[in-house]
Amino acid sequence: MGRSRGMAWGTAAVVLVSGLVGGTAAAADPTPTPTPSYAPITMSAEESQRLCAEVLPKLISRREKLATRINGGAEVKGSVAWLKARAVKQRAKGHEKVAAQLDKRAERRAGRLEQLSKIKGELEAFKTKHCQVVK
Repeated sequence: MGRSRGMAWGTAAVVLVSGLVGGTAAAADPTPTPTPSYAPITMSAEESQRLCAEVLPKLISRREKLATRINGGAEVKGSVAWLKARAVKQRAKGHEKVAAQLDKRAERRAGRLEQLSKIKGELEAFKTKHCQVVK
């Protein structure tokens, strides 16, 4: 038992020392790692038409539905107002921790509106740039 424990400590020491020596040699290497370059994505005409006719409208619709839900009133499940109303109910019941979690969730969800407006602009820009009917 004592012999195997000694071997384990010896092996650990060798691994540690070799890791330190290898680490300093790697740290001394001044060559920077190259940044990856990506090839452009190419699509066939059929794929492009499908994207513009089917996929893009679904994405725009999904974004609109989400923005409508977030901006909805207290009766709309998932809206900021609905979360705040739930927080008020939880505070009334004495559940302060749950109410604080709901308030944080409402703040995060309200912050999504900025992201959604940015996404709307990007989708519309893509649509005007790439989804024009060729005459």
